[in-house]
Amino acid sequence: MSNVLFDVPGPKARARHRLYTVLGALVIVALLAFVIYRFADTGQFDGRKWEWLQYTKVQEDLLTAVGWTLKAFALAAVLAIVFGAVFAAGRLSDHAWIRGICTFVVEFFRAIPALILMFLFYFGLPALGVPMTPFLGVVLGLTLYNGSVLAEVFRAGIQSLPKGQSEAAYALGMRKTQVMFTVLLPQALRAMLPTIISQLVVLLKDTALGFIITFQELLYYARYIGSQGEFGRPIVPSTIVATVIYVTMCLLLTALATYLERRNRRSKKHIDTGEKAKQVVLTNDAGSV
Repeated sequence: MSNVLFDVPGPKARARHRLYTVLGALVIVALLAFVIYRFADTGQFDGRKWEWLQYTKVQEDLLTAVGWTLKAFALAAVLAIVFGAVFAAGRLSDHAWIRGICTFVVEFFRAIPALILMFLFYFGLPALGVPMTPFLGVVLGLTLYNGSVLAEVFRAGIQSLPKGQSEAAYALGMRKTQVMFTVLLPQALRAMLPTIISQLVVLLKDTALGFIITFQELLYYARYIGSQGEFGRPIVPSTIVATVIYVTMCLLLTALATYLERRNRRSKKHIDTGEKAKQVVLTNDAGSV
């Protein structure tokens, strides 16, 4: 059994794939074991390297750094979603000049790395007399870059919807703006939810770039603690702690996306079931008449 794009593997191919999987897993485990061994051999797991976690002041400062990371993420995520929705609608506009401007903005900011945008905002705007803080520099950089990516995600989601959705809305007398923002965009948001969450995970991780412009987020504080001689300069332990926190936050965000997707599927199933039941009732009524 096969189709044009994919041939179902036979018994030999499946056995070969399992062998490759086992070998790949063994290589990864061996690399992790080697890294852990080197850390242990160089004293990175010694108690003195980790005693900084016992201090209340350090714990409070660490929570503060996590809080700044989440604040930057939350604000940039909201602004990026709004930016993406507006410019996705603009790229689908009937007016050529609006499409041209929106296409230029999206392609321009999508082509510039987020770190360069942060540099431009933090160092460039003060040179022009515009006050700027590290927090705003990080938020603006993340908003423009990730918002441009999300604009393409939304545009693809809107174009993937059945044309009957917009045609039915136009038949009801709705304007193009109403159709876009009340009919098409909400459906595209639900349809592209996994992709949107994946981009938001990227946004969350990119907040770590802010330490370069002295934004006091999680990585900035981990680097600060790692440079303290009184704690034995625990740069590896502090980096491990920061990594665990980042992984935890990303997993929680992914779990939220999974929950929302399942809830969306359940609500869709209930709606479909209700429509079918309604059709059955109408059919039975028509037959009885």
